Amino acid sequence: MKNALILGAALTAAVSLAATQQAAAQGAKEKCYGVSTAGQNDCAAGPGTTCAGTSTVDYQGNAWKLVPAGTCEDMSFTTADGRAVSGSLDRLDRDLPKG
Repeated sequence: MKNALILGAALTAAVSLAATQQAAAQGAKEKCYGVSTAGQNDCAAGPGTTCAGTSTVDYQGNAWKLVPAGTCEDMSFTTADGRAVSGSLDRLDRDLPKG
């Protein structure tokens, strides 16, 4: 019985890993907020923007860019004023345009 549980868990892990690798191989993408430079966002950056290329601030927290799935939260950048910022799967309230 114990061996069957271990085998089942190993099989589940293998299937999950295979699915993740397949998604990456197929070019799966996800929205990543706070990683685009000004004017380089993908569609609808949030208030004050209308579509692709309309963000006005580097690493604007409510602007997103499509990135390879599973890479967003590992992305990090240094802003012009020396702050370290990272990508997020959720909108951020940082580096928003003034006005």
